[in-house]
Amino acid sequence: MATKALPGGTFTMGESLTVTRMGYGAMQLAGPHVFGPPADRDAAVAVLREVVELGITHIDTSDYYGPYVTNEIIKEALHPYPGSLRIVTKVGALRDAEGGWPTALAPEQLRQAVRDNLDRLGLDALDVVNLRVGAFDAPTPGSIAEPFAVLAELREDGLIKELGLSTVTAEQVAEAQTIAPVVCVQNYYNLAHRVDDELLDSLAAQGIAYVPYFPLGGFSPLQSEELSAVAGRLGATPMSVALAWLLQRSPNILLIPGTSSVAHLRENVTGAALTLPEVELAVLNAIAG
Repeated sequence: MATKALPGGTFTMGESLTVTRMGYGAMQLAGPHVFGPPADRDAAVAVLREVVELGITHIDTSDYYGPYVTNEIIKEALHPYPGSLRIVTKVGALRDAEGGWPTALAPEQLRQAVRDNLDRLGLDALDVVNLRVGAFDAPTPGSIAEPFAVLAELREDGLIKELGLSTVTAEQVAEAQTIAPVVCVQNYYNLAHRVDDELLDSLAAQGIAYVPYFPLGGFSPLQSEELSAVAGRLGATPMSVALAWLLQRSPNILLIPGTSSVAHLRENVTGAALTLPEVELAVLNAIAG
C-alpha cells in the first residue's frame, strides 16, 4: 500500500502512534442519523476495506455510532487488523431509544464504554480514546477533571494507549494535561467555522493533533460563493478545496471525512491532494473573517 501517496503525509500522536493525515470517519456507516444498521452492510464493509487498500491508517469511530453498529462492521471488515492501522474511538455519550445523544460521563459509564469498545472492536487495548464532553457542535464550559481521570486510570491499566479530547475549550485541554498527556483534540472546525483558530495554533506548537469533525460542514454541506468560485478556477469540487485547505492550514490537522460510498471515499482522497495557490488561499482564508 502506497501510503506516501496520500495527501498530507503522516503525523505521530504521542510517542509512537503514527497515522496518515488523511483518515476516515466511520460515523456514516450506521443507518440514517447515525442510528440503526445501514441499508447495505456489504457496501459498508467494502468501504472499510477500500480505506485500508488506499493506505489510510487512521479510522475514527465510536461504540455509540449506531449504537454498536459501526464498531461491529469495522471488526467484520478488518479484523485481524493490519499492524499499521490505528483505530481512534470516543466515549462520553450514549444513544437513547429515540436516537438522542445523552451524556454518559459517570465513572462506571466511562469504564463500561471502554470495555464495550474493546469487545466490539476485538482489541486488547484501544489506540486512542477521546473523551467527548461538549454539546453537539460546541464545548460546554466546566471542569472535566473527574471523567478524564477515569480514562487516565484505564490508560495506566493498559486498556488505552493514548488519550484525546472532543468538543472542548482551551481551558479544558490545559486542565486535562495536568492529569495525563493529551495527543489529540477533536472539535468542530472547517473552512467556514473557525472559532478554534487560536486553539489549533496552540496545539500545533505543542505537537498535538487537531482533528476537525464536520470538515465539510456536516449534515449541512459547506455553501460559499467564494469557495465555489475558487473550485471553479481550479477545476475542482468545493469539497475537494475544503479538504485541501484544512491540510494546508496546519501540519497537525488530521482529516476524518466520512462516507458510506467507495467512489466518494476515493474522491475525498484525490481531492485532498489538491495544492492551493497562495492567491486562492487568501480568498479562502477571508471566508470566515
